[in-house]
Amino acid sequence: MKNLFNEDVMSLETYIMVKLKEKTAQLREKLEKKNRSPISLSMGAPTANPPEILIDKLKEFLTEDNIHTYSVTRGEPYFRQAIAERMKNRFGVVLDADKEVFSLLGSKDGLANLIRFIVTPKSEDKEKDIILIPDPGYASYGQMVQCSGGKAYSIPLTAENNYQPDMEDVFAQLEADGYDSNKVKAIIINYPNNPLGVSATREYVKSVVDFCRKRDILLMSDAAYCDLYFDEQEKPFSVLEIDGAKDIAVEFFSLSKPYAITGWRLGWLCGNSEVISRFAKAKSTIDNGIFKALQKACAYVMNSCEGDEYIQCGNIAYKRKQSIIVKGLRELGWEIDETNLPKTTFYLWLPIPRKYSSSFKFCEDMLEKSGIVIVPGDAFGKYGAGYFRLSFVCSDEQLLEVIDRMKADGFKY
Repeated sequence: MKNLFNEDVMSLETYIMVKLKEKTAQLREKLEKKNRSPISLSMGAPTANPPEILIDKLKEFLTEDNIHTYSVTRGEPYFRQAIAERMKNRFGVVLDADKEVFSLLGSKDGLANLIRFIVTPKSEDKEKDIILIPDPGYASYGQMVQCSGGKAYSIPLTAENNYQPDMEDVFAQLEADGYDSNKVKAIIINYPNNPLGVSATREYVKSVVDFCRKRDILLMSDAAYCDLYFDEQEKPFSVLEIDGAKDIAVEFFSLSKPYAITGWRLGWLCGNSEVISRFAKAKSTIDNGIFKALQKACAYVMNSCEGDEYIQCGNIAYKRKQSIIVKGLRELGWEIDETNLPKTTFYLWLPIPRKYSSSFKFCEDMLEKSGIVIVPGDAFGKYGAGYFRLSFVCSDEQLLEVIDRMKADGFKY
C-alpha cells in the first residue's frame, strides 16, 4: 500500500493542534502527579456553553417531522435566508440567498474544498497553481493548498508592514523568486487574524480588492473571527462592504466562535455568484449538507436578541480574560504595549523569552515543566519564528493559575 497516496498527501505533517493534544495526553499522568494538570491555551475554541436559547431551540426542532432526513448541500432555504438577513443586519451587505449564499460544514470545509476545486494539481514546483496565504496565518491554509497539488506562497505579515502588506510588493517578490504571477489563482486574507489578533483598515482591504479586480484573481476572505471584538468603534467589517468586491471575492463565516458551537460544524460561504454556483455543483458530489435541526436552531439565533446579547457578553468576558493574562505576563517581564493590544479575537501573539532561540523548545518546556499548552509561532509560518500564540479561552481561575505556575517554575521574559 506504500504507493496508495499521492506525494503531496504523503508529505503532509499532522496538524499542529492534533500534535499538541497527543503530546498533552501522553504527559497528563506525569503532570498530574506533580500538581501540574494540563491547562490548554492552545486551541482557538470557546470553552463556554452555547446560548441557552440555541439549545432550547435545538431540542424543540428535534421532534419535528422529517427533521432527521437528508438536507441539501446548499443549505435549507430558511438557513440561507437567515444568513442573508444576518449579513444585512451586521454589515449592511445585501445578498441573494439563492445565488450568493452557500452552507458549509464549518468554514474549514469551505476553504479546503474551494482550494481543491480551483487548483489543477502539478508535480513540478514552478508549474503549480499558486494560492497566496497570510504568514503568520492559520496553519491549515498551507496544508490545504499542499494536499490539493498547488503552491502556497507566503504573504508576510510583519510589524514593519503593519500586518497589511502591499500586494504589488508581494507579487514582485514572488516573481523575483522565480514564480509566474499568472499562475496565482487566489489570495487568502484573514482579518481579524489568527494567530496575530490584528485587523485591517477599510482602505487596505479596498486596495486588495482593487488589486484582485485588476488581475482577475479570486479573493478569499476568512472572516471566522469577525464577531469577536472589544471596541464598538473598531467593529470588524466584511470584505463584501467594499465597492466591487462581489466581482472577485467570496467570504467564509463560521458560527463556531461567536456561539461556542465548534462541534456543530456550521458556517457559510457568500459573495460572487459565479463562484458560488460552480462551488455548489462540485460540493453536491461530496456531502448532503448539515443536519436540519442544527440549521433551524442557528437560523433562529443568528438574528435574535438572545444571540446578540450572548455575543456581547462573550466579548466582555474575553476582554476581561485578556486583561488578566496581560497583567500577569507583564509581571513576568513581557513588554506589552496597551496601544498594540489586539482589539479582536481571543489570541495573544508574543515573543519567546530572551534565553530561548527556538519557539518549539520554549513551548515544549512550558508543557513538560508547567503543564501549560501554547503554540509555537513557527507552526503558523516562517514569519512566526521567535513567537508563540496563546488563547485566553479558559476560566479566569485557570489563567491566574497559569501565571502562578510560570512564576513558580521560572518562566519569565
